[in-house]
Amino acid sequence: MRITTVGLDADDTLWHNETLFRLTQERFCDLLADRADPGPLMARLAEVEARNLRLYGYGVKGFTLSMIETAMELTHGEAPASVVREILAAGREMLTEPVEPLPGVEAALEALSLDYRLVLVTKGDLLHQEQKLAASGLGDLFAAVEIVSEKTASTYSAVFDRHGSGPGRAVMCGNSVRSDILPALEAGAFAAHVPYPMTWAHEHAEPPVGHPRFAELASIRDLPAWVAGLG
Repeated sequence: MRITTVGLDADDTLWHNETLFRLTQERFCDLLADRADPGPLMARLAEVEARNLRLYGYGVKGFTLSMIETAMELTHGEAPASVVREILAAGREMLTEPVEPLPGVEAALEALSLDYRLVLVTKGDLLHQEQKLAASGLGDLFAAVEIVSEKTASTYSAVFDRHGSGPGRAVMCGNSVRSDILPALEAGAFAAHVPYPMTWAHEHAEPPVGHPRFAELASIRDLPAWVAGLG
């Protein structure tokens, strides 16, 4: 059996993402330092984000709205206009942050693209994800781009059927065990986990150690050799 398709996550797999969210959260804590300590404030924001995912989806815009909503709840609807302006400014800065591929990404994708069909499979805001891919300079290496609302086994089955030879002859690579690994394995694909130094709490899950189609890689640089070994 030969692998024909390699799916790749975007945020925190190809370029930095969670780092920007953490820095903005720190800025948010500073704005509301007179109202709440950082720990309880971050817990409150996480609750609001989780509650809003089904409405706003993933990405900076939903995160910005959740920060505003948290500030409003904390101040009983009386958040100063200056705080709201600062939150909106922080969101705009996140949307315009330069995109630079993580170390080893470009070389790994170039090597993989010689033998496999590469498909970007990512969650988030459609426009922003398209902008980040264009800014990264990696777009020409992908045969297809799928920006989805959620990553489930049925999502991966449909993507790998549409752009390849089905999940049984596909690999998914990403930093999130919850979104990139477990549902891809459930669909019947192979999965490679490349950890990022920090993970959003919503994406935490235990890796499926011992699964015959799973590997934990130290770096994306190791992905081409691992995929080649599957054939």
